[in-house]
Amino acid sequence: MQKKILAVLGIVTLLSLLYLPLMLAYDFDDDISADDKATFDEMLEPVMKIYNLVKYSATIIAAIILLFAGISYMISGGDPKKREQAKSMAMYVIIGLIIIWVTPLIVNFIIG
Repeated sequence: MQKKILAVLGIVTLLSLLYLPLMLAYDFDDDISADDKATFDEMLEPVMKIYNLVKYSATIIAAIILLFAGISYMISGGDPKKREQAKSMAMYVIIGLIIIWVTPLIVNFIIG
């Protein structure tokens, strides 16, 4: 197992050393031309469509799971294990939704 990890790390290191001259040769202070921006926006459009599909699908699934967790909490009666399980399920779903919906805002804040 360790040999595989070392082999992968070696390949990644070798590839990064091969691309290092290309990265150093590029001037990152250059302004982006309108054609380059249009090309980038054109390439980004299908990615954003897929992201939005995943985001909205996950939101629908999360709403169903939250409904299930709420029903589980209500019918748990006096069993503290079932109540804790329903609470943790709801908490993980809410955390996942926050991550899915806030990530683009964080990326836009960092980039722009």
